[in-house]
Amino acid sequence: MFRFANIELLWLLLIIPALVIAYVVATRRKKAQLKELGDERLIVQLMPDASHTRPRWKFALLITALTLLIIAAARPQAGQKAETVKRQGIEVMIALDVSNSMLAEDIAPNRLEKAKQMLSKMIDNMVDDKVGIVVFAGEAYTQLPITCDYVSAKMFLQNINPDLVQIQGTAIGAAIRTCVRSFGGEQSEAGRAIILITDAENHEDDAVAATKEAAEKGIQVFVVGVGKPDGAPIPIPGTGTFRKDRQGQVVVSRLNEQIAKDVAIAGNGVYVRCDNTNTAMRALEKELNKIATAEIETQMFTEYQEQYQSFVLAALLLLLIDFFLMSRKNKTLDKLDIFNENKK
Repeated sequence: MFRFANIELLWLLLIIPALVIAYVVATRRKKAQLKELGDERLIVQLMPDASHTRPRWKFALLITALTLLIIAAARPQAGQKAETVKRQGIEVMIALDVSNSMLAEDIAPNRLEKAKQMLSKMIDNMVDDKVGIVVFAGEAYTQLPITCDYVSAKMFLQNINPDLVQIQGTAIGAAIRTCVRSFGGEQSEAGRAIILITDAENHEDDAVAATKEAAEKGIQVFVVGVGKPDGAPIPIPGTGTFRKDRQGQVVVSRLNEQIAKDVAIAGNGVYVRCDNTNTAMRALEKELNKIATAEIETQMFTEYQEQYQSFVLAALLLLLIDFFLMSRKNKTLDKLDIFNENKK
């Protein structure tokens, strides 16, 4: 098992392409300035010790060292020992709608991101429960098998987007059945629940029938409606425009609360609407706390070994090479022509 203890620091890697672009721009500007001074061949003769390749090598060494140090700061760890851990909790499967309509912005920043923010907070509040994630649109897939590894759960949650499911639609029934299968065939004394998060628009299968099947197995189904009944247009990412129907009219996506409520009733659960407050999350946690807990066994990596040392050593080695590598030509190294500077 491999993980990053400070995974949020990996966002610093975005600095790397920005530095590369800045270096390329600065290098081209410098070349343009030299050309303005006069004939390029004459300038080269006036600066016989100047190297055109070594600054590039030094920059490459520095940028690689910086990348390695950022990775080291994120603390990569490898699991060394797996043990069976017993906990007192419940089992929860999350079914998250990732259809294009979940990009509607009637809830800030949009329906999908708001749902992910709420789920992230809920996972932070979990202690001994198991959690798994199913994503669905026109089809349903298990994104994360049920686990007690909350770090992995949040990592998978961050990466969820509409591109994960190619077939569009809102197959709530398929999502419920996939969640039921994800619990496993073995009976459990721990309470089981499904949290369905959707705008319930354009449902394509018998969601109520699938929910009743889950309820017969002792699984409660709670539904979180995301969006507003008045609806909002669906933006097309990166274009600044909205989705349109075949007649060229802007499509307005509306929350179908009736379907959402019917599913919650069939699943012996409750329906709550997600808005720009934490009301839905508090209501869900209150209902989940009513579910009977039981002893849960799970395989977990209980010992992790830090792996950052190798990244730090590699970065220090690159910085050492950069320190001794001069920007100008060296007569001794010039004979070896390591940087291919003697080519005519």
